[in-house]
Amino acid sequence: MRIHLSSVFVDDQDKALRFYTDVLGFVKKHDVPLGSDRWLTVVSPEDPDGTELLLEPSGHPAVQPYKTALVEDGIPATSFAVDDVHAEYSRLRELGVRFTQDPLEMGPITTAVLDDTCGNLIQIVHSE
Repeated sequence: MRIHLSSVFVDDQDKALRFYTDVLGFVKKHDVPLGSDRWLTVVSPEDPDGTELLLEPSGHPAVQPYKTALVEDGIPATSFAVDDVHAEYSRLRELGVRFTQDPLEMGPITTAVLDDTCGNLIQIVHSE
């Protein structure tokens, strides 16, 4: 068994697609119209057949209170692995990304937390 798909609830799918591709560097995998929304997934360019991230609309009534509570408590909605948190932090800051947690080293793990502009906090992580 392996993870095939994970999702993050986004306030605006078009805005999310731009952020997750143009800023974070993912590539679009699927974009299928479903009424007023879309089945919209992105993948790592390093693993185009790997785990997909669904940019899922936040329309369900339970989603907004859930997202708000996570953000207020500083809890990331998901975590992405990077080769170097400090380098990625610098690259993303230059692109105007707002971080809620600067790089933090905790033994063999380094993390930072960013705002995805779509209602979520996202953690980037590297472990040695």
